[in-house]
Amino acid sequence: MAMKHSQAYEKRFPTCPEIPVFLGSEILHESKSDDGAIHIIERSCKLNVDAPRLLKKIAGVEYVFFIQKNTVNWKERTLRIEAHNETFANRVVVLETCSYSVHPENEEWTCFEQSASLDIKSFFGFESTVEKIAMKQYTSNIKRGKEVIEHYLKELISQGITFIPRWTPPVAQGQKAEQAPAASHDTSDAALEAGAHGATKEQTGSSCPPAEPVSPDADKLDADYIERYLGQLTPMQESCLIRLRQWLQETHKGKIPKDEHILRFLRARDFNIDKAREMLCQSLSWRKQYQVDYILQSWRPPALLDEYYTGGWHYQDRDGRPLYILRLGQMDTKGLVKALGEESLLRHVLSINEEGQKRCEENTNLFGRPITSWTCLVDLEGLNMRHLWRPGVKALLRIIEVVEDNYPETLGRLLIVRAPRVFPVLWTLVSPFINENTRQKFLIYSGNNYQGPGGLVDYVDKEVIPDFLGGDCMCTVPEGGLVPKSLYQTDEEPENADHIRLWTETIYHSASVLRGAPHEIVVEILEGESVITWDFDILKGDVVFSLFHSKRAPETSHKEATLPSTSAAGDNVQLIDKTWVLGVDYSRVESPLVCREGESIQGSHVTRWPGFYILQWKMHGPLPCSGTSLPRVDDVLASLQVSSHKCKLIYYYEVLASKDFRGSMSSLESCNSGFSQLSGATTSSSQSQSSSHLSR
Repeated sequence: MAMKHSQAYEKRFPTCPEIPVFLGSEILHESKSDDGAIHIIERSCKLNVDAPRLLKKIAGVEYVFFIQKNTVNWKERTLRIEAHNETFANRVVVLETCSYSVHPENEEWTCFEQSASLDIKSFFGFESTVEKIAMKQYTSNIKRGKEVIEHYLKELISQGITFIPRWTPPVAQGQKAEQAPAASHDTSDAALEAGAHGATKEQTGSSCPPAEPVSPDADKLDADYIERYLGQLTPMQESCLIRLRQWLQETHKGKIPKDEHILRFLRARDFNIDKAREMLCQSLSWRKQYQVDYILQSWRPPALLDEYYTGGWHYQDRDGRPLYILRLGQMDTKGLVKALGEESLLRHVLSINEEGQKRCEENTNLFGRPITSWTCLVDLEGLNMRHLWRPGVKALLRIIEVVEDNYPETLGRLLIVRAPRVFPVLWTLVSPFINENTRQKFLIYSGNNYQGPGGLVDYVDKEVIPDFLGGDCMCTVPEGGLVPKSLYQTDEEPENADHIRLWTETIYHSASVLRGAPHEIVVEILEGESVITWDFDILKGDVVFSLFHSKRAPETSHKEATLPSTSAAGDNVQLIDKTWVLGVDYSRVESPLVCREGESIQGSHVTRWPGFYILQWKMHGPLPCSGTSLPRVDDVLASLQVSSHKCKLIYYYEVLASKDFRGSMSSLESCNSGFSQLSGATTSSSQSQSSSHLSR
């Protein structure tokens, strides 16, 4: 638990032989609250930074000093560590924050969060070098810090300290204190270390369960946790959730979605694990490829959207669900599409869905019960034939498809009011693209039927009903109106530069692999000892990844003749000429790696020679049989199943100078594959000279 981690952490001071760069510390200030619940210690820490001798000489320092403030809150059971540099504070600003807290659903788990920022204003012309040194030191400290905590936890256990009881207020004077069980020390700090309650489990990251739970009840979820955060589950549904979560823990190292998110995909597929797993994996890859996790931080709606997009959040409904109001009848969908483009509208809708998930979590904490979906109130007053403009309907259908695939079971209820006569036409067009489970959540009111009993008041408090629907609540949702034609884009300007394209603004590339048509990319290396790094996800099918070297420059060719159709190939390029002989014209420098559907692969290779390095993905098939053995039945069936299908993948690669590899921020990004908003933990990996590793 977190309090034992705080005890272990304090053992690092005043010196820590386990961390050689930590030379010592001095307490500058120490204080405790009157009730003893909060203990604050501020220290000056002396560090020996692993920097070149020349840089130290230019800077005129041998060591650096940091100010560290540790705050232990025994009442809330948290430990917060804040640090900033004292040396060169006018040139470099380093801020780091760490926090330990007790997991809200399981007191034997500890949540750990860590963040850091580096701002280099100036450093004698060595700004780039200092940044690399800082990144190298930081990543090293992350790994070493975890090892040190584990070391001192074991030391506490060896001393018989395996449980720290909850903090209790001090006994009032004159009252007799109850004797704490198994208390064996006199001081208050020692009393906190007393008792025995079995071994603890460490969990770094946010509120995700450990990858390998050691509890004998790991195949069950805590009943209070289910009731508080997930809602009612049958034993079968609980079992499906645990099985899918365990599969993710085994295959998607360090990027496990929260239980609420996994549960949405299970419900969308009626708790069919195979179908839910396929849907979830596709969605996770989609989020990674298009950087959806960062959309709330990166997306700023154009002023045109703020004025003419008639939608916005508005309190919550009677069940505590966040309420989103969309005045679709007042929205000039044709004008918005012509002025902004389909991509900007899609990006805006995605940001709304991300915000909706965030608000659901906030309401769950606010109301003390699981809120996993939101309510949408759609006002169709003003809907007319203009809204049936074909490109506008096409854009709407595409948005519905993307939302249905990646945000299942997030819509709790859809209230449609003031539906005009033209609505059945629109409904006929869009309803086939809406999941049956979602359609069952639609409530449609024509005319003024939404007023009075049986109408909106059954689902939304009267005090929250907006004024334009006869309620008393002022609503800030824009009224919309026609977008001026002067703001329309020209044919030569399909997308304004300010409106970043969601589907193309990504560091990842997509590719298709067909039988007999591998996808290949070439990297030219001008000097040896460079580092090629790669990161790719297999979206569909199984492929074999290989890396080759050639002194000859390959020629690009697109596979056409042997494909079922040229359009099916997608992004597919072949570079290795059929006349080339392996071992003569080119050589293999990495062993073939079989990559299964849904796997995420990261790796690197330190080049030995200049020349052309070819990264190849080809469709995986059964190994050729020897003359004395028959093919396996499984191989034959697998060959038949994939022969008419193509494999799909997304990939990213970069080339780094060897001297910069381990300290480069870019290389760290290549080695990590996380989902910040969905993931309970992040993972960092160090690469050997030539390596590939999986986070399936």
